Amino acid sequence: MARAASRLTVLAEELLSEPLPVRIRAWDGSESGPPGAPVLVIRHRRALRRLLWKPGELGLARAWVAGEIDVEGDLYEVLDRIAGLLWDRGADAKDAVHPVRDPAVRAFAAGLLQLAGPWPPPAPPAEEVRRRTGPLHTRRRDKQAISHHYDVGNDFYALVLGPSMVYSCAYWQDGGTLEDAQRDKLDLVCRKLALKEGDRLLDVGCGWGSMAIHAAREYGAQVTGITLSQEQATHARKRIAEAGLTDRIEIRVQDYRDVRDGPYDAISSIGMAEHVGSVRYREYAEDLYALLKPGGRLLNHQIARRPEKDEGAYRIDAFIDSYVFPDGELAPVGRTLATLEEAGFEARDVEAIREHYALTLRRWVTNLERHWEQAVRATSPGRARVWRLYMAASALSFEHNKIGVNQILAVRPLEGGSSRLPLRTRAWKEETGG
Repeated sequence: MARAASRLTVLAEELLSEPLPVRIRAWDGSESGPPGAPVLVIRHRRALRRLLWKPGELGLARAWVAGEIDVEGDLYEVLDRIAGLLWDRGADAKDAVHPVRDPAVRAFAAGLLQLAGPWPPPAPPAEEVRRRTGPLHTRRRDKQAISHHYDVGNDFYALVLGPSMVYSCAYWQDGGTLEDAQRDKLDLVCRKLALKEGDRLLDVGCGWGSMAIHAAREYGAQVTGITLSQEQATHARKRIAEAGLTDRIEIRVQDYRDVRDGPYDAISSIGMAEHVGSVRYREYAEDLYALLKPGGRLLNHQIARRPEKDEGAYRIDAFIDSYVFPDGELAPVGRTLATLEEAGFEARDVEAIREHYALTLRRWVTNLERHWEQAVRATSPGRARVWRLYMAASALSFEHNKIGVNQILAVRPLEGGSSRLPLRTRAWKEETGG
């Protein structure tokens, strides 16, 4: 008898104490829920076993990556409706289902158990990071984490990112294209750093070389770009050669902790510091400070989370840690500013561009969906599903102010305290202060 969807709807509504905001279609062909609402498709009851085995976000993520659950309709709307229930309760997705907490949750788990079918649960999808050991943020472990995220195929990233090959927040104006917005972001960074002909620029986490190329071609900088991804480095070097800039740009596969050829006139770190981790962030700040000449500027472009009432309670997001950015950590912008200043920097400007990242992510999702079959061939169905969910959910998180992104301009002051910045810094002109 086809009734799994109705049973799931009843269980969910009893747990939530309110109507389910989406419609459910189950593996037995049954449907239930509000007419006209977007549809959560549960293709196989294995998804329920995953949820019982790993309650909350990780179990759902495994089912999504494996293709056992899907969405029919607007993915953003489904995610927004489901996340809205959690946010309204002040709960995190990782806490949404836990079979020992209260009677309603235990009843929900018991109902799922009846529908889930025989145990044990299936193995995690191949795209999940396998068990990690040893201390966080050693050179070896960081290299493995970077490889998991970035070495999934340059062809895949080209489909998602577009011709700019920039994997960080763009800087939008009304009516602009993604490529326009990414060019404007790179140019904004160069202007904040006051780059000029012959300046030595260290680009930490250089990606596929876009910042290095822009700084060398448009501002005449001598650029050293570093990355831990061999695939990124190979692609960046190819682009640099095609642009005729091999005399101005060097790309290294190197950890920031191993750079010893300072001083540099300027340092850009765009979307890299999220990988550093709280246990290494002071070291990161001190290393960059040591690599700058007095009067040199740092532009740190970094995603930030909202502060916790109890910072000791902060936990890395289970889905992102297991499938997207292994060992990645977000910090509140205030903590980042404090650490940079503790290392000796003077923070001179903070620009919050949170809404810009939501726009950027939505464009990337559109690119992925438009080129879905090519993206699947370039990597795997599961990997493509990881990126679609990650980017769509992240766009909503930026829109709802759950996370943000900031450009921090900092300077290594000269002896005596001079910053050499103009009185009206926001003009971003190549002026020299006293």
